[in-house]
Amino acid sequence: MIDHEKVERIKKQYPEGTRICLDHMSDDPHPVPDGIKGTVAHVDDIGTIFCKFDNGRFMGVVPESDQFHVIEQEENISEDEKEDENMEEDTDMTMNMGV
Repeated sequence: MIDHEKVERIKKQYPEGTRICLDHMSDDPHPVPDGIKGTVAHVDDIGTIFCKFDNGRFMGVVPESDQFHVIEQEENISEDEKEDENMEEDTDMTMNMGV
């Protein structure tokens, strides 16, 4: 039987765009690797959290059996800052090369 209140709590706790890190996936014949990060795409009506993982896989994470944690906002910001710095370096190199 589906606990609709529990499903609603999961949907609120893991809204679309939430970043997670999968610690370990249980009971899947083709699990994603431990430590992989992903982005929540949606939570279905039975509470499975579907994620697009950074390795390109798209699959459901089951809160009762898979171990994972939310990546804190500060970590996301630092990753975004690194991407911005890399883009700035690329722009500087392009400008210096006369392109």
